[in-house]
Amino acid sequence: MMSNTQPAAPPDAPAATPAATATQVFLEHRELLFSIVYNMLGSVADTEDALQETWLAWASRTEGPSGEPIDNPRAYLVRIAVHQALARQAAINRRRETYVGPWLPEPLVAPLADTAAPGDAGDAADAAVRAEAVSMALLVVLETLTPLERAVFVLDEVFGYTHPEIAEILGRRPAAIRQLAHRAREHVHARRPRYQADPRLRRQVTERFVAAVSGGDLPTLLHLLAPEVTLWADGGGKAPAAGLGPVHGRDRVARLLTLGVTGSRRGLGVRYRQVNGEPAALLFAGDSPFAVIVLDLTPDGGQVCGIYTVTNPDKLAHVD
Repeated sequence: MMSNTQPAAPPDAPAATPAATATQVFLEHRELLFSIVYNMLGSVADTEDALQETWLAWASRTEGPSGEPIDNPRAYLVRIAVHQALARQAAINRRRETYVGPWLPEPLVAPLADTAAPGDAGDAADAAVRAEAVSMALLVVLETLTPLERAVFVLDEVFGYTHPEIAEILGRRPAAIRQLAHRAREHVHARRPRYQADPRLRRQVTERFVAAVSGGDLPTLLHLLAPEVTLWADGGGKAPAAGLGPVHGRDRVARLLTLGVTGSRRGLGVRYRQVNGEPAALLFAGDSPFAVIVLDLTPDGGQVCGIYTVTNPDKLAHVD
């Protein structure tokens, strides 16, 4: 299992009671649907659009005089949402062909687990489900899968659906699903080994990294960065970024951060949050989000091997 929280329960929810409205049933499953679709698309806006289409399909099937009872609402809604996500994939791919610079997923931001206020219980519960979204680093790897492979991987590895259940959702034979799952798993694990750095260590490294960058401390940065570190900077052509492609290598990344990018970040406020289930840094210009910084650590947690920065304002519109 590669998610940051426990997998969602299998789709065996009982049928809705007569007293439950279509809206109530949909809202009960909305966060699950959001997490599945977001992990397939990596875009909050497209996920919301897919969920809107899912709601319309659900409402037309269940509401009104001709409405039909659904034996398993969760299974039905998941199937519709997954197909809506797959249907949007072609348009998303076309947009990314003309995207300026590296494309990164829209960050899902929540309070750090140990800093949520007691009154935030409802928000914390929502955040816990949305934290089912895999890490930024893994989402980048998932971008290299075909849409169908990604759907199978997400349903199988992240949410714990069985191959027969996925076959029913996708309208494929179980044998075909097993092949897709095997290919996706081999591909992902070759590029993203199974390990997780301790959250406390990840936050400590993140704080040291931000301090070194904001202070232009090149020696500290060189010590923190692994030799093979890669920097992805997603500005979408609308905000400062590190160029038109990923930047590789300790020396190049460190000098770029301290000499080229730091100037635009001086005077910015720093807040620490959980992004896609992992400790990360948010930079603010006043009350407006300027950047999200997520670090990927080496298996021993001692150095930074990946840096993901999102400065595209369109992707930060939902961040607060």
